[in-house]
Amino acid sequence: MTRVSDPDAALKDARKAMQAGDFAAAAAMARDILSDQPAHQDALYVAAVCARYEGRHADAAKHLADLKTVVPDFGRAHQEEGHLKRKLGDTAGALGAFERATRCNPALVASWTLQADLHTQLGHPDAAANARAQAERLRALPRELLAVMNHVHEGRIFRAEEIARAFLRRNPTHVEAMRLLADIGTRLGVHEDADFLLESAIELEPDNIQLRLDYIQVLRKRQKFTDALEQARALLARDPGNPLFQSYFAIESMQAGDFDTALAHFDDILTKLPDDPATLVSRGHALKTYGRSDDAVASYQAATRVAPGQGDAWYGLANLKTYRFSDDELARMAAQAAAPDLDHISRIHIAFALGKAYEDRGDHDSAFRAFALGNDLKHQTVRYTTAQMHAEFDAQKAVCTPDLFATQGGKGCPAPDPIFILGLPRAGSTLIEQILASHPQVDGTLELPNILSLAHRLRGRKQLTDRERYPRILHDMSGDDLKALGEDYIENTRTHRQGAPFFTDKMPNNFRHIGLIHLILPNAKIIDARRNPMDCCWSGFKQLFAEGQEFTYSLDDIGNYYRGYVDLMDHWDAVLPEGRILRVQHEDVLDDLEGQVRRILDYCDLPFDQRCLDFHKTERAVRTASSEQVRRPINKSGLEQWRPYEAHLGPLKTALGRNLAPQQGADT
Repeated sequence: MTRVSDPDAALKDARKAMQAGDFAAAAAMARDILSDQPAHQDALYVAAVCARYEGRHADAAKHLADLKTVVPDFGRAHQEEGHLKRKLGDTAGALGAFERATRCNPALVASWTLQADLHTQLGHPDAAANARAQAERLRALPRELLAVMNHVHEGRIFRAEEIARAFLRRNPTHVEAMRLLADIGTRLGVHEDADFLLESAIELEPDNIQLRLDYIQVLRKRQKFTDALEQARALLARDPGNPLFQSYFAIESMQAGDFDTALAHFDDILTKLPDDPATLVSRGHALKTYGRSDDAVASYQAATRVAPGQGDAWYGLANLKTYRFSDDELARMAAQAAAPDLDHISRIHIAFALGKAYEDRGDHDSAFRAFALGNDLKHQTVRYTTAQMHAEFDAQKAVCTPDLFATQGGKGCPAPDPIFILGLPRAGSTLIEQILASHPQVDGTLELPNILSLAHRLRGRKQLTDRERYPRILHDMSGDDLKALGEDYIENTRTHRQGAPFFTDKMPNNFRHIGLIHLILPNAKIIDARRNPMDCCWSGFKQLFAEGQEFTYSLDDIGNYYRGYVDLMDHWDAVLPEGRILRVQHEDVLDDLEGQVRRILDYCDLPFDQRCLDFHKTERAVRTASSEQVRRPINKSGLEQWRPYEAHLGPLKTALGRNLAPQQGADT
């Protein structure tokens, strides 16, 4: 083996050798790279391709298995697996691999073409026609846009953005380019840009169905549920019997709080597509949010019976928190977890569900292994780094000083309506929200994205080269600017309210932007929901979040994040007026519910109301992981759930540090 000083140059040479048909030379170059870097993605791919061409099928399979472990959603790995299985005569296996390839990367023309051929061989003319149409659509795209799609789906998002923007500068009304750039914006969290691009593209091509489907999803991410519902209703009016349009309309009806309409459409879809697993899962989510837990269980269970590999159905059951898996269900989940062809996201879902099943049986070592696997798999898909978090928090502390608040304070929108409940997820914020939402003067809403969107807007387009533009820009804003941002927040959140004078916003990540909140909404209330560090971090580690909260998928990351959160909250306490933030300790609420309820209501200038003590009787949609717990009377079952796992939690304790982690032999 030769030590490779420049792997990129070696790979370039290897690809040239492959194009010339010299697979032995290319394989040797790949082996040299892998001897130094055994998890090198591109070298593994080259090695697998060369092994297939040289007839070393076992080696090819081994390289592909390693490659899928390193990058589970790498579409070309699944495509190469399809080529290998097709060569070995495994038609069904090849078809499955090519289908997985296009799920991971829909820009793979070869995978669509070969799906069409294999479906034809198997006597599936409709599926063959659909695959062939996809391939033809991709072939018709400009070369640059096909490259954009490949870059997006292979994780090179900024390169994709660069190419897409350059193409649009030359072709400013190219609808597909606008759609792709909107997709990039969504992946980067720039939902406002995606919204504008898709709205503009629809004006150019009002009958483009894919544009409208994408637009609905962006509107949903922006929590513009009324607008999303209008778009879904317009699609349904085109073809009332179309199951896809019905599904979108049902989902948007659910988001808008019309659960009866949503469930009626889900049921209608199931009369046409009996036992459709995706619809059964969506129906389960709607029933869970509506508070019909038994019906949700039945819907999730039906999905697991017809599609045992439907990971989100298993996790839907686990995420009810109160559900207990049977021995048969545990065995079925374990069998799916061991299946080699299970897709990556389902593997993640099932790992977390297995953790819950083992935990309920008191098998904490097996439970930890399952939770750790789920987190490891999920961690492969996120871009979060602790260093980036520290840099963001340090910028807030450096910029948001007493001088800033002395100079800029009191200029924002005077509305007292919002009650921000923030902190870390799984810290008791849903309980506080349920208590407040039980008060007749308070509307309980959602984890609203508006403050995060405002912060993103203030960062501007140069967020990579000028990371501190926000919060530094807060020093330069006029009083009118600050007031306008506050009014923007009040106006854009109005759609989530039902008419009460106050409303909650329980986006936990808003603690990172308390300085911004204080400047634009000086009369808003801010409640810091805090929980014992070990309980909070362990509960977060066990939870698979729908989106965001990327710091929770590593014990080291989550411990460092908690420590950074406490440090930043200490900073806010030091630079803001005394009493500006109310800290509510979750354990105090469990010990003295009435005392803490009165304290919270006093802080919010609300009169005491008995309904706040009887919060579990309040009927409302709850969308977070704690939805079932807050529908039950107060209990202490969640305390010290980390204790049985203590032998595994050394990395968490180290990350938390001596001031937050329990010391050996000490009580927390």
